[in-house]
Amino acid sequence: MKKHTLIFSSTLLFFSLFYKEGLGINLAFFALFLIALINYNAKNKTFTFKILSLTSVLATASYAWFGDAASFFALFFSILFLQFENQEIKLKTILSIPIIFINFFSSLVRPFLFKEWLPETKIGSNTLKKAIAYVLIPLVFMVVFFTVYTYASNVFSGFLRYEIDFDFTAVFFTTLLGFYISFSFWNYWVPNYNYSLNLKLQNLFTSESQSEITPSFSFLDLDFERKSGEISLIILNVMLLFFIAAYNYEQFFQIQETSSLSSATHDGVNSVMLSIFMAIGVLLFYFKKSFNFDDKANFLKVLAKIWIFLNAVLVFSSAIKNYEYVCHFGLTYKRLGVFAFLAIILIGLVYLYLKIKNHKTNAYLFNVMLWYLYGLLMLCACVNWGNLITIYNINSKRGIEPVFLSELNFNDKVRRSYFEENKLSGEYMEELVERRIEINQNKSFLSKNLYYQNLENQK
Repeated sequence: MKKHTLIFSSTLLFFSLFYKEGLGINLAFFALFLIALINYNAKNKTFTFKILSLTSVLATASYAWFGDAASFFALFFSILFLQFENQEIKLKTILSIPIIFINFFSSLVRPFLFKEWLPETKIGSNTLKKAIAYVLIPLVFMVVFFTVYTYASNVFSGFLRYEIDFDFTAVFFTTLLGFYISFSFWNYWVPNYNYSLNLKLQNLFTSESQSEITPSFSFLDLDFERKSGEISLIILNVMLLFFIAAYNYEQFFQIQETSSLSSATHDGVNSVMLSIFMAIGVLLFYFKKSFNFDDKANFLKVLAKIWIFLNAVLVFSSAIKNYEYVCHFGLTYKRLGVFAFLAIILIGLVYLYLKIKNHKTNAYLFNVMLWYLYGLLMLCACVNWGNLITIYNINSKRGIEPVFLSELNFNDKVRRSYFEENKLSGEYMEELVERRIEINQNKSFLSKNLYYQNLENQK
């Protein structure tokens, strides 16, 4: 299908689904339509393309059910990555993120460059000419001036409402938004410099880079830079080793008050974050090019791998401390987030080790980690974490304060049952939640989320 056909058909469907509607299951229908068209027009269905098609459908189902921020962003990135994989198979997926922002602004102007997206057609039929001249053009003028007159005269607008219940303002802006989204999606623009930038984002070094070993600074030769790296990593390894010993003694052997566990856990995670960022930054600097192929840099590589291992030990220490925190106070979104963050860090350390071991480029680490972050987003979107937290806390008898349980999302069946059984009340927060459920259940079909339709009205 041609681009202009895809744009106009998507705009029409968008208008049909979103006219006088809020975000709900209509977005899921629109997403499925885009996924189907992408697969229909796809020429090279690679393994990555097939996986993204599957995750796009999963993200769509998640949004239709929950309709929360996590499922929205999972749907957003799934479809964009799928379209990018289909249209720009040679470009690294990480480039799709800046291209999204570029097209957010460029699509405000590019639709007026008609020759770039509309086909040049010659109208040879007199019937078609008459339809355009006698019907289409007058109809456009009529709609535009009719809209202006409704704002200028209350009597005129009252007549309009009496005859037909049609909101021209809503029609105009819904159509405009649908066209903007459809145009940006099907006719996005990739600046030429992205193709040259793509060459720098390859996972492997070029043969020229492997043979040319040069220092990072002109005022230092390679031997001085290598020795500088060795000294720096020796110092950092010793410092980190002492920090790990002190941290573990403080967290696991010193007697702490229960109330201080929260700050201790957060301080540990912050230390891990800073340490890992330092490790990644320093190692990416030293192994960005030359030392990957320097036979004299074996000791530097050993020191780098030791530092990676010590950072991994720090990750496990923080994870154990966070688990202790969970055992005392129960699960929360933040505590689950700590586990997720530490898992991503550990994966990053593994690939940092593989980058050094297998002589990969710095871009290799970012290319790989993008997919793990996307996987984490999909996990956040497709699992009902609020319900999981509620069930765990009730069974462990930790973190079962009524107000806290009422603040969790999508746990309403379990929460209602637990409150009714134990004669509890979440007070004002519970009232807000029940009001939100009622509002969602009273929405029109296209604006609903399926989760709320499976809840009974509160007695």
